[in-house]
Amino acid sequence: MELSHEFLVEDREFKDYEDFSKNCKLKAPENFNFAYDIIDRYAKDVPNKRALVWIDDNSEDALEFTFTDISRESKRAAYWLVQKGIKKGDTVMLVLRRRYEWWILMPALHRIGAIVIPATDQLLQADIEYRTNAADVKMIISYDNPHILEEIEKAMPKSPTVKYLVTVGPQREGWISFHDEYSKLDPEFPRPVGEAATHNNDPMLLYFTSGTSGYPKMVLQDFLYPIGHIMTAKYWHGVVDDGLHLSIAETGWAKATWGKLYGQWICGTAQFVYDMNMLKPDKMLQMIAKFGLTTFCAPPTVYRFLVRQDLSKYDLSKCVRFSTAGEALNGEVFDKWLEKTGKKIYEGYGQSESTIICGNFLDYCPIHPGSMGLPNPLYKVEVLNPNGKPVPAGEIGELCIHVEDGRPYGLLMGYHKDVSLTAAAFDGGVYHTGDNVYQDKDGYVWFVGRKDDIIKSSGYRISPFEVESVLQKHPAVLECAVTGVEDAKRGMAVKATIVLSQDYADKDPKEMELIMSNFAKENTAMYKCPRIYEFVKELPKTISGKIRRVEIREKDKGKDADKIKQDF
Repeated sequence: MELSHEFLVEDREFKDYEDFSKNCKLKAPENFNFAYDIIDRYAKDVPNKRALVWIDDNSEDALEFTFTDISRESKRAAYWLVQKGIKKGDTVMLVLRRRYEWWILMPALHRIGAIVIPATDQLLQADIEYRTNAADVKMIISYDNPHILEEIEKAMPKSPTVKYLVTVGPQREGWISFHDEYSKLDPEFPRPVGEAATHNNDPMLLYFTSGTSGYPKMVLQDFLYPIGHIMTAKYWHGVVDDGLHLSIAETGWAKATWGKLYGQWICGTAQFVYDMNMLKPDKMLQMIAKFGLTTFCAPPTVYRFLVRQDLSKYDLSKCVRFSTAGEALNGEVFDKWLEKTGKKIYEGYGQSESTIICGNFLDYCPIHPGSMGLPNPLYKVEVLNPNGKPVPAGEIGELCIHVEDGRPYGLLMGYHKDVSLTAAAFDGGVYHTGDNVYQDKDGYVWFVGRKDDIIKSSGYRISPFEVESVLQKHPAVLECAVTGVEDAKRGMAVKATIVLSQDYADKDPKEMELIMSNFAKENTAMYKCPRIYEFVKELPKTISGKIRRVEIREKDKGKDADKIKQDF
C-alpha cells in the first residue's frame, strides 16, 4: 500500500515525457499534515508496514520501526514537547546527524505546528549563535557528540531565546535527557483543532542554506512541501512500495527531507539509515548488498569513490535505481558505473528552496549523461537572460521558475524575516535560482555554474564544471575546482586547483602540472585549458560539502595570473 496515488490527479504509467509533463499533476487536501495524514494513516491501515531500518558502525543488528512505532513514539514526543512549552510557531533546532530519533522528532514537531530547523553537527559557536538569534530558536535537541555539545554550550550566553537544551544521549549537566523524560509519558496526542490546528500555508520547516558567501539564507517551507516530494521519490528516485531506500545525507541538510523522509514515506518505501562515522566505500557497498536496498541516492563524489571498488564482489541486483544530485555528474563516472554494474545513474537537480526542479524521471526521460534532465512537470521552467527574456537553445542564461499563476508545490514560501531578499528572488513573476544553465534542442537542461562562477577569458564564457569534467577523467584527480584569475592579456585565465589521488599524491608538482596540462590539451578546446595548476591536500568547502570556488577566487584576488603561476 502506498498513499501517493491520493495526491496525484492521475496515477498511471505515462507514455513518454510529453504525456508525463502535461498530465502529471498533484492535488492536496485541506490542512494537510504529514504526521497525521501519512504516518498515522499507515499505522491505522497497515500497522506492520516497515518504516525505518537503522544501523550504525557500533551495531551488529539493525533496529526496525514500523509506521505504528513511528506514530506512537512521535505522539509521545509531541506530548513531551508541549509539556516543555513548545507550541505552534515556535522554532526548534535538531542536531541529530543520522540518529533514529530524527524520524520521531520531525513528525512530533509537525503535529504541534512548530517550525523545525534541521542543523548539521559541523556547526561552530558563531554558526549556532547566528542561527539561534536569526530564527528565535526556543529549544535545541542534539545527539551526544562532545564537540557539538560543547559548541552549543559556548553559544548559549549569546543565545537568549533558547530555553531548553536537550540531549538524546546520556545525562549531561545543564541538559535535559530526552529519553529519560519522554519515555514515561503516554503516547497520546490528538490532532489539534481551532487556532492550534495547522494549515497548508503555515510555516513548517526552516533551512539555513550554505551559500557561497555571506550569512546563510533562511528558507521557509510550508506544510505542502512534503507533497511536492512525491515527484522526487516516485518519479526520480523510483522508490517502490515496501522497498528500502537510502539517500546518503546527514539530517542537517535539505537533502535529508528530499531523500530520507517525506516523498519516500508517502510512496510507501521504508528508509534505510546507516549512521556511519565516515564514508568507507567497501562498507557502504556491503550495506547495499546485505540489506537488499531497492533504491539508492548519493552525490557524485560518493559515486567517484564507489566506482573505484571491485564492484563484482557485491550483490547490487535488488537495487533497481541509482540516482545522484548535489552537483553535476561527470560523464566518466556514469560510464564506468554502467560498465561495472549494468545500471545507469539518474541525475536530478534542485535546491533547498525547492523539490526536484529537473531530473531524469523514470524512463520517461532517456538519459543524457551530465545533463540535469528535463523539467519537473510541477514547475514551469525557463532559461532567461538578465532582462528576463527567454534565450534560444544552447545559449546560457539563468534557470527560472514561473510563479505568475501561483507558487507550485515544494517551492519556498520566502526567506524568513527578509522581505527584500524574497522580493529579489521572485522578481519579475519568476523565482530566480541563481544558477546558469543552457537547454539543448531536446529540452534537456545542462548546468553551467552559479552566476558568479562563470569564467570570461579572451571573449569566451567558460563553465568551471565543463573543465572540471575533463580533468576528473584523469586517474590522478580525486577532486578539482576550476576558477578564473585576473590576466592582463585574456581578462581572466583558467586555474585548476586539484586534490591528487593516493597513487599520485607524492609526485613532483611540476611533473604533475605537465601531465595535467598535456591531458587537458588532448581532451578539450585550447581556450578552456587551465594555464595555472595548484595541487592541494583538500578543497575549501561549505559545511554541506559543496566546493567553495569563491574562497579560491578570494585568495587569488588582486594577483595577476603570471604572479600566481610563479608562486607555484
